[in-house]
Amino acid sequence: MIHPATELRYINPTVGSGVFARAFIPRGTITWTRCRFDRALSPAEVAALPEPYQRVIEHYAYNSPAGEIVLCWDIARFMNHSCDPTVMCIYDEVDIAVRDIQAGDQLTYEYGTLNIDYVLNCQCGSANCRGKVLRDDALRHGPEWDERVRQALADARQVAQPLREFVVDLARLDDVLAGRAAPVSQAELYSPPR
Repeated sequence: MIHPATELRYINPTVGSGVFARAFIPRGTITWTRCRFDRALSPAEVAALPEPYQRVIEHYAYNSPAGEIVLCWDIARFMNHSCDPTVMCIYDEVDIAVRDIQAGDQLTYEYGTLNIDYVLNCQCGSANCRGKVLRDDALRHGPEWDERVRQALADARQVAQPLREFVVDLARLDDVLAGRAAPVSQAELYSPPR
């Protein structure tokens, strides 16, 4: 489930649409959580789908570290990549803002953590743009991404968390926010190709 202060906006014919903040979202805020409405499919289930459905999966779903193919039910599936993302995961089912997100800013994600099955030619335009997003980027860039998450977690206990009630594993979230458990290392999100 995506943060309630977001909306879908059309960007251009190349990018398509993206998710934008309608109001200020402070660093440390949960911006997305995998919820009970999201659809998780096995690779066999996806392979059995008719071709038009497979195109939707290829464009909008992500590969979880557990090998599931997850299709978000809401506008979260429209979050675009940036090599300097506004949002990163604290574990594979919860994302937080890693910087303050102003009203009108696009919420962006690091696709290098999504186990993509192809090379993505990046056009994010950030000063840190890598030019290509690769399946194993989390192995190379994980430590710097982990640091961004650690810094954001320092603020997570002081900001409102409107998505907390939708988090499936509240005990895990509470342990991470209280410092009793570490967030997942971004490199741990990598799963080798099957």
